[in-house]
Amino acid sequence: MASLQLTTTLMGIGLAALILHLIRRDHLYVMHGLFWVLVAGAAALLGAWPGLIDKLAALLGISYPPALLLLLACMVLLVKSLHSDMVNTRIERDVRRLNQRLALLQADLDAQRQANAPALESSSD
Repeated sequence: MASLQLTTTLMGIGLAALILHLIRRDHLYVMHGLFWVLVAGAAALLGAWPGLIDKLAALLGISYPPALLLLLACMVLLVKSLHSDMVNTRIERDVRRLNQRLALLQADLDAQRQANAPALESSSD
């Protein structure tokens, strides 16, 4: 049991270190990294004190503690997925608006070029 506890704790700490390394290298946005550091911290905490999930399950009236752990993991991933979809939607909306503004600016530039073209031709004659 002690080796499982040590392994789980080390995996949580290792995951947190990897996430911090990715943030430092600018491969992961800080706010997203903070979420994953919290997840890694929870894994390290549950690895160090495996009885914690048993006590929490008993407190909530769940007779099979690993079911609580799986339920919590599913809920965290569901919330993270929903948040990612919200961020992606906002980014897609912003890109669409930027494309529309760029098209309008391009149309204005083309109109100005056409308006200035006869003036340039007459001045060169």
